Amino acid sequence: MPTKTRKATKRKAAPDVHHIIRVMTDLYGPFEEEPRLDAAHEITFTILSQHTSDTNSSRAYHLLMDKFGTLEAVAAGDVAEIEKAIAPGGLARIKAPRIKQVLSMILELNGSMDLSFLRELPLSDAKAWLRQLPGIGPKSAGIILSFALGMPAMAIDTHIHRVSKRLALIGPKVSADKAHDILEEAVEPDQVYPFHLAFITHGRQVCKSQRPLCGECVVGEECPSREEMMAPAKPTKASAKKAPGATAKGRTKKTARLPHSVAITE
Repeated sequence: MPTKTRKATKRKAAPDVHHIIRVMTDLYGPFEEEPRLDAAHEITFTILSQHTSDTNSSRAYHLLMDKFGTLEAVAAGDVAEIEKAIAPGGLARIKAPRIKQVLSMILELNGSMDLSFLRELPLSDAKAWLRQLPGIGPKSAGIILSFALGMPAMAIDTHIHRVSKRLALIGPKVSADKAHDILEEAVEPDQVYPFHLAFITHGRQVCKSQRPLCGECVVGEECPSREEMMAPAKPTKASAKKAPGATAKGRTKKTARLPHSVAITE
């Protein structure tokens, strides 16, 4: 007797990215562009923000500027003094020499800390100029160009990367680094800023890494991954040993605070 073959479920196509941006902005926005640091200060802040909280990096930045006054003075300063000033931000032994090295290199290459000339370059050239600086990868370059200079550069953090993969805006094996160019091409320049903040907020609040809240997702009906994400998890040995009737602890939903300069790790 012939056996019945199960028909494969066809996965939904990726939704229109601009529709997704509009829907998320209606929910989480509007996202007003705030006054930013200039590019050289944003570079310094971005280095301080790596692998720490917004609170710690902001404190370290203000302590650094209180101590030295100008970035030129930081570049000329003693590494031990820089390390001491930024200690509350964490990883000061790594960040202090990097900050001094980067600021010194900016002065060597440009003659001043004024990086406004990057606005006049094609986006790819502006990225390349920043990425020659030690420790500045695709994400940090995107932060600086977008938030300090108002250029339509992507800064892909773990939230944007995860949400974009689940919505099939990028392939399942596309790395965060490669996602920068793909998403920059897909999103209109004037939509990069709201895309960025909407996707970060959505990733923090709803489309979480573990246990995403698909039932609360504003774009859930269009999400190609929804059925897969909502499928019951296969029981594990640990869950099998759980006492009958055990329930998950109550969860309080927090509103994500949009970061100063998207303090995301490289």
